Amino acid sequence: MDVRALFDQNRERLNRLYGGVDQFERYDRLAGTFRAQFGREPELFVSAPGRTEVVGNHTDHQNGRVLAAAVNLDTVAAVAPRSDSRVVLYSEGFPTAFDVDISDDSPREAEKETTLSLIRGIAARMKQLNYKVGGFDASVTSTVFKGSGLSSSAAFEVMLVGVFDALYNGGVVQAQENARISQYAENVYFGKPSGLMDQMASAVGGLSLQDFGADPTGVEAIAYDFGAKGCAVCVVSAGGEHGNLTSEYAAIPAEMKQVAAALGEKLLQNVTPERLFEALPKLKNRVSDRAILRAFHFVDDTRRAAEAAEALKRDDLNAFFDTVIRAGDSSWELLQNLHVATSDNQEIPLALEMSRRMLAGRGAWRNHGGGFAGTILAFVPFDLLETYRAMMDGVFGEGATTVLAIRPEGVVSLR
Repeated sequence: MDVRALFDQNRERLNRLYGGVDQFERYDRLAGTFRAQFGREPELFVSAPGRTEVVGNHTDHQNGRVLAAAVNLDTVAAVAPRSDSRVVLYSEGFPTAFDVDISDDSPREAEKETTLSLIRGIAARMKQLNYKVGGFDASVTSTVFKGSGLSSSAAFEVMLVGVFDALYNGGVVQAQENARISQYAENVYFGKPSGLMDQMASAVGGLSLQDFGADPTGVEAIAYDFGAKGCAVCVVSAGGEHGNLTSEYAAIPAEMKQVAAALGEKLLQNVTPERLFEALPKLKNRVSDRAILRAFHFVDDTRRAAEAAEALKRDDLNAFFDTVIRAGDSSWELLQNLHVATSDNQEIPLALEMSRRMLAGRGAWRNHGGGFAGTILAFVPFDLLETYRAMMDGVFGEGATTVLAIRPEGVVSLR
């Protein structure tokens, strides 16, 4: 594969995908890695972006709304098809390949919470939906750093669907279908009860208001250029690791569903703030107080996602900032997903308090992603950016602050 020719042919598209950051050396290095690992040329690249959740924290699994965006950090695979049913995948940072025979598509308990389960699960689901699958070799690299709250797992899943689709189906899988296949693999094979927002944002691309109560999911593109308004979109990696927090994440939808069930509903999507408040005498001591507080977070935050989108559509940046801050406060006070109770470390609350002291009246800040560890999201005026970056990096480590660009496309294949 001539990577330089590929980049010359796709210069404008790649510039949009990566916010003007040249990726030639990265792709060329990945192609060289593929040659070294497999002794042949890759036939195509498949890229899937990470995502930033702007407003709507843990609302998707209750069929609520989320304002989310794909970002210019991504997971990229150099791939070529095989003649058998094996997927052999090397991922940067892992010493050995993940090797899966996808002719066996039954879930395996021993593979839960591993990359092997995602490969097997995605292939299985695509077969169930009558898509073609086959073996392939892949070398993978990612700038969606693990535990960042930018959903490295969703980017990897969406990328895998993109590989099977590009190699064996001619690129016919629609973005929403890709997201649902990816979520299925994560829920059923990996064993993490996630909602659909992470995968949807990665597969669809752009900044969008996602309504998971609609069938199919409503995805409204929101056109907004924060940079043109003098504002940088940043994530700060405050520390901690998501890998051992599955039980913490699982408790959130479980507790919300307990409240919904007590109100005669399957999910909280049809419960209004007024109805929830009026039901408090019935709910108290029937479900936990934390479950009630988490339900209040949902009924408020699903509305806030739409409010934030409306603020951007009318170009009211101050109203948007106010909504983002209120959403973050709700996650802190009601959802309670900023730190693990058994740990003395509270990196996320510390990063948020630092941000409040530097950005109050000028920008916005909130926790980011699933919570308990990882990153915060901040909207920082350009004239404060270097001061903000220096302070955050000084506390959380060099390179902790990353400036993002919104990526206009989701999963893409290049050949």
